Amino acid sequence: MDSVISWVGGKRALRELIYRRMPRDIGRYIEVFGGGGWVLFGRRPDKCMEVYNDFNSDLVNLFRCIKERPFALLKELNFLPLNSRDDFTALKMYLGKEEFTSQYLQEEMELAQYYLSEPEFEEIKQILIENATMCDVKRAAAFFKLIRYSYGSGCTSFGCQPFDIRKTFHLIWSGSRRLKNTLIENKDFEALILQYDRDNAFFYIDPPYFETEGHYAVKFRKEDHVRLRDVVVGCHGKWMVSYNDCQYIRELYKGYYIEAVSRLNNLAQRYDKGCEYSEVLITNYDTSICRAKPTQMGLIDLSIL
Repeated sequence: MDSVISWVGGKRALRELIYRRMPRDIGRYIEVFGGGGWVLFGRRPDKCMEVYNDFNSDLVNLFRCIKERPFALLKELNFLPLNSRDDFTALKMYLGKEEFTSQYLQEEMELAQYYLSEPEFEEIKQILIENATMCDVKRAAAFFKLIRYSYGSGCTSFGCQPFDIRKTFHLIWSGSRRLKNTLIENKDFEALILQYDRDNAFFYIDPPYFETEGHYAVKFRKEDHVRLRDVVVGCHGKWMVSYNDCQYIRELYKGYYIEAVSRLNNLAQRYDKGCEYSEVLITNYDTSICRAKPTQMGLIDLSIL
């Protein structure tokens, strides 16, 4: 199935190629930089452990609400479609607030404080705040709209195209069913990899691309690219990293399997038909033994550097 959202750097165009290069026996499947989850949603659910992770708390909150509170989210989204730049700006301002506000949380706090002793209240207070923050339906709805109404799903500029958000309700319901057995995490990539690494683990890793980090809400520095390389080098499980094809990344992962691929550049199609974007798939295992048959899909070369 398709993802519930479009997202910057989504892997819709490459996911079939990625599936053909995954190990055949996976005990636990972990997406380290989950983003829009295009590879996850298109993957057929099986009996292995499945983990979605992203450091963007708004993304994680949205997917948790889709998984755990789909009816509440659909109810919150049940408004007329936005058509103006002013409404888009209002959404951005709402999501920019640091403080957490929720009428439901306030009511729960008041009841707990009334019926519980002070020590009991302090203990339950932290649990209520954590649970509410993890699954804030109003924030999830605002973020979902911001993605849909922004240009290129970048959440920064108004797309200038009216869109009826109710047309996507079926995606949310389908997404809820797809995510029912998926663990959803909001961790730094290093902590996540160290937590889930096992001999039977497979990590699909799609970090912000080198020198394109400005397109993402979460900061990813040059030293983070190095830190990612350093942590995957010590993995017991198998991993695949997707990147833009550049000399720096090829040097950074020298000694591993590097396969060059290309896809249509979706954002450039309006101005340059047929424009392609060069990427690389980097693994710590030979992907040729995983492929049932050769595939075209813009395959350029395979080299071990």
